[in-house]
Amino acid sequence: MNTPLHRRQGSWLGTVKAVLWGFLGVRRQADYQKDIAKLNPLHIIAVGVVMAILFVLILILIVNWVVAA
Repeated sequence: MNTPLHRRQGSWLGTVKAVLWGFLGVRRQADYQKDIAKLNPLHIIAVGVVMAILFVLILILIVNWVVAA
């Protein structure tokens, strides 16, 4: 069941959930296979980059808050 990349109609919420599970490194193989078949890889990359930037910014804010206190 190969679906062209531009025809995959996964939701943004589903993409965010998949990326969050990927950040944690905990995912069942069956769910991973469903994500591969359903989600658009370009959306996964975009959400992953944005979440990585947010993660770094949050860490910087926490460090600045701890050092300033």
